[in-house]
Amino acid sequence: MSTLWEDVFSKPQLLKEVAPIAVDTALLQGVIMRTKESPNSSDVVNFAPFTLLPSPVPRSLFEQAKSVQEDFNLLVDRLSQNPTFLEQTLASAMKVDDFIERLFKVYRHVLDEGLAHSVFLGINRSDYMFDCKADGTTALKQIEINTIAASFGGLSSRTPAVHQHVLRALGKSDEASKILLNNPSLGISRGIEKAWELYGSQKAVVMFLVENVQRNILTWKSITLLCQSLQHRHSTMAWEARLTMERSAAVKCPDIATQLVGTKKVQQELSRPLILEKFLPEYPEAVDRIRETFAGLYSLDIGEEGDQTVKIALANPEHYVLKPQREGGGNNIYGDEIREVLEKFKNSTERTSYILMDKIKPQPVKNCLLKANGQLQISECISELGMFGVYVRQGSEMVLNERVGHLLRTKATEHADGGVAAGVAVLDNPYLV
Repeated sequence: MSTLWEDVFSKPQLLKEVAPIAVDTALLQGVIMRTKESPNSSDVVNFAPFTLLPSPVPRSLFEQAKSVQEDFNLLVDRLSQNPTFLEQTLASAMKVDDFIERLFKVYRHVLDEGLAHSVFLGINRSDYMFDCKADGTTALKQIEINTIAASFGGLSSRTPAVHQHVLRALGKSDEASKILLNNPSLGISRGIEKAWELYGSQKAVVMFLVENVQRNILTWKSITLLCQSLQHRHSTMAWEARLTMERSAAVKCPDIATQLVGTKKVQQELSRPLILEKFLPEYPEAVDRIRETFAGLYSLDIGEEGDQTVKIALANPEHYVLKPQREGGGNNIYGDEIREVLEKFKNSTERTSYILMDKIKPQPVKNCLLKANGQLQISECISELGMFGVYVRQGSEMVLNERVGHLLRTKATEHADGGVAAGVAVLDNPYLV
């Protein structure tokens, strides 16, 4: 796979000639973001960073990720309806994580008061990497499921046309025809439309709640970010606003229960024996499909189990990732830093604000990264595949449950963590092999 486009990468002059074509195409297609220098202004924009050519992705693993997305949609929705499970699972994290504690207080308040709404809209993105095993085989392993940070649906709807044009410019028309069509924004819009319809008022409007500084606003027309509301906000006014929203009859996306489902502690708990069977008892095949994507996940709760997790992580930190209870890139801890954190907190309840996960080891492939600073960087890269899912439930009836598209992000192997918004990863398209 690493030599898929070797005939292009071996010709520096050709790269220099095709790169401006790729950038112009990205701008024409609307693959754009605000700049770091002016994050709240659209007077000056730049192309969102992307790969010059699509990255190879094993066809079988891509199809596997597609086939399990509706299962994950159903699982997320059922978890969000089980307050006992959420409270028991997050009990240790709430003691040391103020953000999780405050979210749960709002959740408990609306439960005690009684839910004012009966329509539930979920827009999520399940992210995977391709793990190379000792026997030479490759397996699909889930990184996380994002129930709030499910972004880039709009941009990923526009990137196929960029790579199609670049490949044709390189005389690779047959390869260009194999780029997958992808339109998550259309599927996401269908979900929003269905939720609006079920709300039952012609005067209802769709409102987006966004952060004060947001470079990704230019893809909202294609429904990219949904209600990134109050994430990491700690002011009293912000939490009062969140409570007001949750108490309202509005359809929230996500509602606070679904946001709690996206925590890493829930992800870790789901990997325990018989937990999936509890929530999907009538779907044994879905249970098998979901479980097959799980990497090793380990609790750091106080007690014998957590002590053993600390022990194995300190002995071989390079084999693991330490993850806090947050979605999105840029939060994870790797390598020697794992040892530093756990040495500091190994006898403290602070360790329960993390989980430990096996480090996935993908096979690097060569690609050329185009970043907003104009730099053309040929690197050994790894990719992360996301599948977008949308569901709408009214009362106890699942009205809509769909996989609506995909996202591929690629970064140089020198970077351990971080996504497109963080300036590390770039947008990409899968080229199935």
